[in-house]
Amino acid sequence: MTANKLYDDFLKHYDSLDLLLPDCNGVIRGKRIPASAAEKVFSDGVLFPASVFAVDIRGEPCEKTHLGFETGDADFCCPIIPDSLVPVPWAKNRAQVLLSMRDDKDEAFNCNPREILNSVNQRLNNDGYFPKIAVELEFFLFSQDFVQQPKPPINPVTKNPETSSQVYYMDDLDAYQDLIDAIGTACEAQNIDAEAAVSECAPGQFEINLKYSGNILKACDDAILLKRVIKQIARQNGFIASFMAKPYANHSGCGSHVHVSCYDESGNNVFAKSDQHLQSAIAGMQQTMAESMLIYAPHANSYRRFQPDSYVAMNNSWGFNNRTVALRVPVSSEHNLRIEHRIAGADANPYLVVAAILSGMHYGLENSLECDAPIEGNAYEKTQATNPTHWQDALNHFKNSQFIENYFNKDFLSVFTALKQEEMNQFNLAITPLEYEWYLQTI
Repeated sequence: MTANKLYDDFLKHYDSLDLLLPDCNGVIRGKRIPASAAEKVFSDGVLFPASVFAVDIRGEPCEKTHLGFETGDADFCCPIIPDSLVPVPWAKNRAQVLLSMRDDKDEAFNCNPREILNSVNQRLNNDGYFPKIAVELEFFLFSQDFVQQPKPPINPVTKNPETSSQVYYMDDLDAYQDLIDAIGTACEAQNIDAEAAVSECAPGQFEINLKYSGNILKACDDAILLKRVIKQIARQNGFIASFMAKPYANHSGCGSHVHVSCYDESGNNVFAKSDQHLQSAIAGMQQTMAESMLIYAPHANSYRRFQPDSYVAMNNSWGFNNRTVALRVPVSSEHNLRIEHRIAGADANPYLVVAAILSGMHYGLENSLECDAPIEGNAYEKTQATNPTHWQDALNHFKNSQFIENYFNKDFLSVFTALKQEEMNQFNLAITPLEYEWYLQTI
C-alpha cells in the first residue's frame, strides 16, 4: 500500500496518531499528533533525535553514549513501518504506528534494537537458516493504591487481596475474565498474535503467550506492543500491570521465555535433521550466555530473579522436558522440535533478547560446536551457578564481548554499555531503608 493510500485510509477512521519508537530498554518513546499533521509523516517520516536510544530507564539522556550533545543532539528521519498501523482500542478515534530510524547516510540506524534484530535475522537467512520464535511474557497485577511497595490486587470475585500462589488456577482466570477478555479484544484489534493466558506462580501473576511465527520482527513487535496493551487495559480495569522482574522478595519473578526453532529453505526443521544441529545450536547459546546476560537481565532488579529452586536457571544447563535448566527442549513433534530459552526476564527488551538468542544459535551452528550432556532431574542440585548474577559482573562480560560486537555492532556495544553503567552508577547512589535499619543506630 502506498503512503498516500495509507494516509487516506487513516483519515477515514482516526483523529490522532501515536508515533511509537521503542528505546534500548524496550520503553516506548514517541509523540502524539493530530490527523491534520499526519500527511507528512506518512510520506516523509518524522524527525527524532538519535539520543532517544540514549535515554535511561528514568527517562534521562545519558551523555556518555555520545549520542547527545556531542553530535549536536542531531535529528534523524524516522519513517513509519506501514504494516504496524493499527487502532488504539482504549482511545477514541486514535491509531498508532511504529517507527524505524535512518541515519545521515539513509541507512538503518545501528543502535535501534529492532534494526539489530533485523540484521541478525538476515545473517541467519543468508546462511540458509530460517528461525521461528514464540515469546511468553509474565506480568503482575497490583492494586492502584500502593505508595512505595506494591500491593496484590483485589480479587474481583472474592473482593479480598490476593495472597496465594495458585499456578494454572482456573478460578483466577475466571475471576479476572473481564480483564483478560479486554486484553484479548485489544490484541485482535491491533493484530497482536496472542494465544493463551495462564495463571502463574504468585498472587496476581499471569502469563500471556504469543503465537509461533517465522516473522521475527513482527513477533517482537507484538511482544513490545502487548506490554502496552496489558498496561493500558489493566489501568482501565482498576489495576496496575508491571513486567518488573522481581517485585516480591518471597514470590516468583516475571520471565520472558522464548521458544526458537530453525528451518532450512525447504521448510525442514534443522534441529530434526540430526542431533548435531540441535546440540550445536544449544552449545552456541551456552557459550554466549554469560556475554549476553546484560541483555537478558538489563536492570538492577533483574538479578533478584536468579534464586535457587525458583524455575530460573543459575547457569547455562540444558535438558529434555526439564524446567530446571536454562535451555529446555520441550516435548514436541519432529517438525516443531525447538529450544525454550528460559533466562530472560520480562523486563528485558524483546528485540535484543531474541537477537542474542538467534546470534548464539547461529554461532553454534556455523562453528559446529559441541554441547555438554543434558541434565536429567533437578539441575539446581546437579550443577553450579556459572552465569553472572550481579549487574556489574554482567556488564563486564558484555562490554568486553567480541561476540556481541560481531553480531550486534561496535556502536551499539558502546552505547548500551555506557547506558547501563550510568544507570548502575545512579542506582548505587541511593541509600536504602534497610541500610538505615541495620546500620544507623547499631554501628
